[in-house]
Amino acid sequence: MLRIAVAQLDPILGDFSGNVERILLAAQEARAQGASVLLTPELALCGNPPLDYLLRSDFLQASTRALRELAAQAAERVPGLTLLVGHPEMAGGRLYNAASQLLAGEATVVARKLRLTTHAGYDERHYFTSGEPMPPVILDGLRCAIAVGETAEPVDCDLLLQLSALPFTADQAPAPMPRQARVVCQLVGCQDEWAFAGASTANDADGRLVMRLPEFSEALGVVDVELSAAGVRLQSAQQVPPLSADAALYSALVAGVAGYVRKNKFPGVLLGLSGGMDSALVLCIAVDALGAERVQTVMMPSPYTAQMSLDDARAMARHFGCRYDEIPIAPAMQTFTGMLDPLLAGRPMGLTHENLQSRIRANLLMALSNQSGALVLTTGNKSETAVGYCTLYGDTAGGFATLKDVYKTRVYRLGHYRNSLPGGAPIPSNILTRAPSAELSPGQTDQDSLPDYAVLDAIAHAYIEAGQSAREIIASGQPEAAVKRVVSLLRGSEYKRRQGPPGLRLSARSFGSDWCYPVTQRYTEDF
Repeated sequence: MLRIAVAQLDPILGDFSGNVERILLAAQEARAQGASVLLTPELALCGNPPLDYLLRSDFLQASTRALRELAAQAAERVPGLTLLVGHPEMAGGRLYNAASQLLAGEATVVARKLRLTTHAGYDERHYFTSGEPMPPVILDGLRCAIAVGETAEPVDCDLLLQLSALPFTADQAPAPMPRQARVVCQLVGCQDEWAFAGASTANDADGRLVMRLPEFSEALGVVDVELSAAGVRLQSAQQVPPLSADAALYSALVAGVAGYVRKNKFPGVLLGLSGGMDSALVLCIAVDALGAERVQTVMMPSPYTAQMSLDDARAMARHFGCRYDEIPIAPAMQTFTGMLDPLLAGRPMGLTHENLQSRIRANLLMALSNQSGALVLTTGNKSETAVGYCTLYGDTAGGFATLKDVYKTRVYRLGHYRNSLPGGAPIPSNILTRAPSAELSPGQTDQDSLPDYAVLDAIAHAYIEAGQSAREIIASGQPEAAVKRVVSLLRGSEYKRRQGPPGLRLSARSFGSDWCYPVTQRYTEDF
């Protein structure tokens, strides 16, 4: 019998010494559980995706040194254990996304990625050369093919061992279990805009799932493999049920904030708490990711802020026990308008006046961030970003856009989901039921300027994720006027999106590396 340990790890990009130690600790745990083989994720040694670091010779040399160090340390600390480790490999003047077998102090390349990633805003062909199939590795009498990345094609072997790093996408249908005995080790955690869910698996040759590790947390799984006259049989006691769609998306958002703050060594986070839905959800995510003690909220009311908004913001801060401060911005508004009056000759300020409020708030948050070192979380969502319903250098100012790839209608769904969890409902019912408003002018609601969010989101999703033309969206039954309005706003807001902070990629097409439209253009949409 062959016992394989699956180390679902969350490495830090470029932290070679730290990643070596993470793998060694997993190897020691694997040995303690009686395993003879340890399987790690794709590019676990250097972190994933390395992007342009792969163009630097010093980075690649550091990776090579780390691989040698890992092999030497493994021989000393877990003698006899076979490690399968993902790393970049330079050979013959070409760079490969590779896997090596580490045993007895030696590292031997046993696989090079065949199908390079060309999705998720990341084209590996810019860095790596596709490899060629390599012969199976014999482990305890089993012919084990080693694969880097996703593969659907059957392989001539007893068992397929995959080192993978599959990016998370919300609402993605689970892939069917392939009809070949295989063990897949997935990367977990978040790296800039990429989220990796983990959920490593093992299945029999008949497609029967025998192991599934948890989503969005590091874990070590153990799979027993037996070869008999009837074929290969896998067994494992670890079967974690998949999360619901909303639970998985919420977990990804929490992991995104936690990972970004931890890996970039921020002491905590700051956010403007407005009494509205977006900031309410961001507060929930931040507290769940970091703990209330590392979250500071600031309510910055203007003369247009409703008492209900103040009451609800205070209630949420009390519920979580996080720091809450209030800074009225009316004095700053008066100062700014007084300074501008001579230049505007008494003309009505309108939108200028509204944007001033957002920029005043951004200045206050950034000042507090400068003082404490805390990261400012922006609270805008994908619907607003799509149509430019945001203020450049105002509510777009910050270090991490928590809801960057979450539409407004989904924000509400996630709010209801979070309120359903144990521990009481943190989001007041007022926030979930009242009409959304930026509260920048008397009686203002978002729908004064935009279509209803259900309509807006359907149009934006069809245009962005599905790639449909405006004409096709109208033909599908969406209101023509709304389609023209949304598409026009979307195409005219690219300059704002280019200047926004990073945030997680959670959909099939996010406003980040997936979205590459020019700012300067005169293409006329055919309606």
